[in-house]
Amino acid sequence: MEIKKAVCSQCHNNCPVQIRVEGNRLLAVEPDPDFPAAKAFYPVTQACRRRRAAADYFHHPGRLNYPLKRAGRRGQDKWEEISWDQAFDEIAGRLKEIIAESGPEAVGGTSGTGRTHDEIRQRFFNLLGSPNHVGMGAICYGPQCTMAHSVFGWRIFPVVRADTKLAVVWGGGGPNYWDVFWSQAKKARRERGMKIMVIDPRATEAVRHADLWLQVRPGTDTALAMGMINYIIQNDLYNKEFVDTWCHGFEELKARVAEYTIAKTSEITWIPEEKVRQAAEWYGTLTPGVTSHGEGIEEQAALVEVVHARYALNAIMGNVETRGSNVFAFPYPDVVHVEEVAAHERLSPEQMAKTLGGDRFRLISPKGFNLITDTIRNLWGREAYARTAYECYAHAPSFYRAMLTGEPYRVRACITQASNPLLTQGNVNLVYQALQKLDLYVVHDFFMTPSAQLADYVLPSTTYMERPWIWSYAALIGSERALPKTVPGAYDRRDDYDLWRELGIRLGQEADWPWESLEEYYDYRLAPSGLTFAEFMAQGRYLAPPKIVGRHEQDGFATPTGKVELYCTTLEKLGYDPLPRYYEPPASPYSTPELAEKYPLILITGGRVQPFYHSEYRQVEKLRKVHPEPQLQINPEKARELGIEDGEWVWIETPLGRITQKATYFTGIDPRVVHAEHAWWFPEEEGAEPHLYGVFRSNANVLVDEDPEICNQISGGFPTRGMLCRVYKK
Repeated sequence: MEIKKAVCSQCHNNCPVQIRVEGNRLLAVEPDPDFPAAKAFYPVTQACRRRRAAADYFHHPGRLNYPLKRAGRRGQDKWEEISWDQAFDEIAGRLKEIIAESGPEAVGGTSGTGRTHDEIRQRFFNLLGSPNHVGMGAICYGPQCTMAHSVFGWRIFPVVRADTKLAVVWGGGGPNYWDVFWSQAKKARRERGMKIMVIDPRATEAVRHADLWLQVRPGTDTALAMGMINYIIQNDLYNKEFVDTWCHGFEELKARVAEYTIAKTSEITWIPEEKVRQAAEWYGTLTPGVTSHGEGIEEQAALVEVVHARYALNAIMGNVETRGSNVFAFPYPDVVHVEEVAAHERLSPEQMAKTLGGDRFRLISPKGFNLITDTIRNLWGREAYARTAYECYAHAPSFYRAMLTGEPYRVRACITQASNPLLTQGNVNLVYQALQKLDLYVVHDFFMTPSAQLADYVLPSTTYMERPWIWSYAALIGSERALPKTVPGAYDRRDDYDLWRELGIRLGQEADWPWESLEEYYDYRLAPSGLTFAEFMAQGRYLAPPKIVGRHEQDGFATPTGKVELYCTTLEKLGYDPLPRYYEPPASPYSTPELAEKYPLILITGGRVQPFYHSEYRQVEKLRKVHPEPQLQINPEKARELGIEDGEWVWIETPLGRITQKATYFTGIDPRVVHAEHAWWFPEEEGAEPHLYGVFRSNANVLVDEDPEICNQISGGFPTRGMLCRVYKK
């Protein structure tokens, strides 16, 4: 038996683990007791169901093993097994034809969440000349990173220290999201009385540990933040020294929030006045404090505005770059950063201008990305390229509409890697029609999925256990190839890097892909440190950046003004309102009262459900037994009013369609609100059309509208929270 060292990417916690292998078999994945920060990760890793089911997942009979080529009509579930060379040759040949006829912008891609080398995907498309790759980062983590870089000049991260007095968990930013942060917050509350404030429409697990719970109406978080800011300013609770020295636009912010009294904020958000006041007083007096937010605020219509407002709330209290508050996650400096690899400079201005949706939704587009990077680089040089790939996309709803309608031009080819658009993209019926219109669709994944059933080629991907990786959010953490990607007679899988490199070489990019493997690629990235990848792994697989708190006191902030920009000049340069503002959700009892007569309930989707991770793991029996069926959370009072029994299958309907889930009585939700689980499909059922593993039956994204008119007009993110629906018996 051998023990290999890895970083698990089966969720965003990225826990360092040790993998026990015997020959070509995975025996177990365990916490790594030798890792320098093992104490912080151990409780999370030890309790993880996914870790305990890792062998079931890896050796699952449904894993994709060899390249498949469609042998029948699209969606018929008939396949021919082919070699990798044949797959690469044929795919590249078809791409050449499409590019010759329609230009490189007619080729696009979709990506998932943290399973792939996103910088390599970006490199391929930038070298190709296409700006049209999309991903769910546009409504998950990308907005907070982009706005942090715009407001502070770098992304901030909540770190609970001995002097932290308050932890705010906003919109799911705790358990099942940042579990290491959450375990530290619970420990601080338990051992020294640190307060925890939770802002969430539902009584999630975090609420059980909360000293104050604000049950906000879905989609109104911006009003809450602005009301708290106004109260803090009016009562002189803000950090005057920090504001006077380090904040730009305080007077403008003060004027903008002035109308949000406690009474008005309460009326908008449905939170009692006394709780709004208490929240503002706590935030204004319990300093230093930290805030962690999740998708609950990044998946609503006003996602940019609410992130901006919550950052302004941090800033006026000085909860930025001080010990015990939110700190900058500075990168390890002696490495080639991921966005240096991405080759953004190789995408010409002419091709960048063809970004689908980029003329309208500019913040998380190549234009916005380059503007922000150039500003950061003025102060911090190469560190500016340690940004994330989640901050630079085409607009996904425009992308799928271009496939379908040919406006402003037709997307003819798409490569989907470690993502599942029929489960994770809004307006599933439109996405289905769009994928059917493609001339070439390629999917690279671990398992056959509903989306893959529509592909022309389905290619088997390695997992984190079968490929090397360096996690480089701040510190560098290494992960070795614990198991082979090819076992003769059993399987022949390829790294994501292999896909892009082999296609790139066949499309004339050979000079730009000098590294023959991921190991060589990591030798290149580690060269500034003086280490090879093998040496890095051998010496402990961990390199930490210097721990600097208060760097701004010497250098200022990496923004155009050198200060924290409450009044955001980056937004202003892009043609948007530079201050946070509140507006009603596109569909609500107040903005669309006539629609609310037919659809009287507010619908939330997408709350995290263990042991799944978005659309993954439903085929792993050990995990599926934990949560076998999709559940709709509904208040018992409302359910009884509708004649619905606990555990009864019901219809959930919006103007876009209807799905069925199992009603579950839940007292921790307002009677006017329901929550439907997202990303449900049934891998055990038939894959061929029209069934597609039941993708249309219980999938919450059937209900989600992502029309560009209701998307966030700054970033283009579409709302999955705060819609209107009705629920009724089957």
